[in-house]
Amino acid sequence: MTDKKVSENLDDKLYKLKYKTDSENHLVPDESKCLQCVEKICTIICPANVYNYNETEKKMTVSYEKCLECGACRIACRHINWKYPRSGKGVVYKNS
Repeated sequence: MTDKKVSENLDDKLYKLKYKTDSENHLVPDESKCLQCVEKICTIICPANVYNYNETEKKMTVSYEKCLECGACRIACRHINWKYPRSGKGVVYKNS
């Protein structure tokens, strides 16, 4: 299977997920550490593209409302204050 095909399948699956958006951000990176970080691994490892670093503005944007709650960013970067969304909020999986 080609990388493009895998990406399309993932994008299709992510599009079909439902979210109950919380007004409170549950993903808070330490901005001072983001400035020092060379790799910006959170922008690469997140399957839902929650993190976006704007090099011009030197600012990390976090689209927490798209979070899959997989925890990949929290494993990859110890400078993200990660917690589950409040009860009843966040991604809604079919069997939950």
